[in-house]
Amino acid sequence: MIEPGKSTSGTSGTDPRHTGTGPLTLGVEEEFLLVDAHTWRLVPVAPEVLSSVGGIRPELHAEGTRYQVEIATPVVGTAEQLRGELAGLRRILTKAAREHGCRLLASPSPVLARQLPLALNHDEPRQREQFRRFGALTDNLIGCGRHIHVGTLDTDTAVAVANRVRPWLPTLIALGANSPFWDGRDTGHASWRALAWGSWPSAGLPPHFTSTAHYRHSVEMLLSSGAALDTKMVYWDLRPSGTWPTLEIRAPDMSPDLDAAVLQATLGRALVATSLREIATDTPAPAVHDDILRLARWRAAHDGLEGCGLDPYTGAEVPAADLAHALLDRLAPALAASGDLDHTADALSALLHEGSGAQRQRVVYARRGRLSDVLHHLADATEAV
Repeated sequence: MIEPGKSTSGTSGTDPRHTGTGPLTLGVEEEFLLVDAHTWRLVPVAPEVLSSVGGIRPELHAEGTRYQVEIATPVVGTAEQLRGELAGLRRILTKAAREHGCRLLASPSPVLARQLPLALNHDEPRQREQFRRFGALTDNLIGCGRHIHVGTLDTDTAVAVANRVRPWLPTLIALGANSPFWDGRDTGHASWRALAWGSWPSAGLPPHFTSTAHYRHSVEMLLSSGAALDTKMVYWDLRPSGTWPTLEIRAPDMSPDLDAAVLQATLGRALVATSLREIATDTPAPAVHDDILRLARWRAAHDGLEGCGLDPYTGAEVPAADLAHALLDRLAPALAASGDLDHTADALSALLHEGSGAQRQRVVYARRGRLSDVLHHLADATEAV
């Protein structure tokens, strides 16, 4: 059973419930791949890279495989602080990776065909059991995402807010789409990671919860059915965190662009703030049909930002850019209240002008037809902080 989270550093000693009178905090987790600086193949040196920086910043962690490392920022109050934390932590990891003959890659996938079996952290009993039970599904552990934590919220509030944030998860997937290449080929999708990760029985869209009891029962069903080993394997695109007093948005791909990272975070916080305001004023939430939302999620993963998506309420086909603008319009009051409106509007405009991460990868590949060029582009962009 997931219990309300404990406070993180930066919120220690505070009431984990959000009363609507104070600012919502932010924290972001980013997952990275480690690739050989010459061959661009995955290299299982995460333990060595982390051991060389572990005494410097405790915000740097291991991930599901020995090819991956993770950043977990401290709790921050502003978008500017968040950008500074992400940039500083990326610089530390970049330097450590270089010292071990590899490059840090802000990519959801290794792009090139993977070496199998993956170098899992088999020294951990939990991972050995995960591999035994789920077999080839563990191949998808190599996917890297960006997780946005918005707090502080108790579990009851986080569940109620999640229902109102849920319809906009496909739009966040489209905005973050950055995984067109997987296992050495173009998948025909802008965010293949969203679909690959969604193959886990405990992943994808969360249910619409009628109550906190319903939420807890859904988690218990994942455990009792064997779909999850423990609450860490509640892999939904959106969930009350099992560790911190936050709502955790897990849908977007990882990408090198820091402005895109901050954009996702400010949109996530504004979605929570808007939902809290609606709950406080007893504003009814529009009905959302699961069949429409499931298709909207796939269409967002397929088309990304350059194509079309589905209106989450009507199912009508709409340009993805229009859905992004509709989200910005919906969140404008909350963004203005937190001081994030101008930055968020500018970042969204730049993203729409420059194209999604998936589009930029395909442009790079089209020049010479070499996936190594795509990896070089991703590594250089990751280091440009």
